[in-house]
Amino acid sequence: MAPAAPLELLERPVQLRGSALARAVLRAFGWRVVFDGLPAAQGVAIAYPHTSNWDFVVGILAKWAIGIQVTFWGKDSLFRIPLLGPWLRWLGGVPVDRQNASGIVGQMADALKQASTEGRFLWLVLAPEGTRSSGEGWRSGFYHVATAANVPLALIFFDYQRRELGFRRFLQLSGDPAADMAAIAQGFGAFHGRRPLNAAPIRFKP
Repeated sequence: MAPAAPLELLERPVQLRGSALARAVLRAFGWRVVFDGLPAAQGVAIAYPHTSNWDFVVGILAKWAIGIQVTFWGKDSLFRIPLLGPWLRWLGGVPVDRQNASGIVGQMADALKQASTEGRFLWLVLAPEGTRSSGEGWRSGFYHVATAANVPLALIFFDYQRRELGFRRFLQLSGDPAADMAAIAQGFGAFHGRRPLNAAPIRFKP
């Protein structure tokens, strides 16, 4: 059952062990990963701000450095590219036709519920801006998945100014979009993407 207001989750009982090599590569490029565990074995994570193709490169290295297995959505056209498509699937990618994506939210929520029932690890990671270019706001798919499955929402930040990527905060959403989005905006604070002017405002698209 969703709380009456969004709650910050402070306990991190799920600990992971990642790759020392990936951490060394990130350090060689001046990057640091901020991570001290997860509140649950299932959840949704959103990465912000997403303003550059380099976010994917840094994000994959951070995934390996943390040791977290994730599922993510990507444009179906990318998965039809030889070599790239199988590699994206190996990383946890799921192709999505953005012109006909209505069913994937419910499918993902059901998958998270099933994983919780079976005690399986499952985290969905998304970039809610949906584009690296400047936009009017965020896509709402992440929100509907997290609230339907009643799982924690993780806030992952990119900060090119400090060369940090990490899990900023974990929230249990209330189901009140206005209150939840206000808590998300406050939780992210001020971080600098590679192209700061391309960061979309933290609000749902009109």
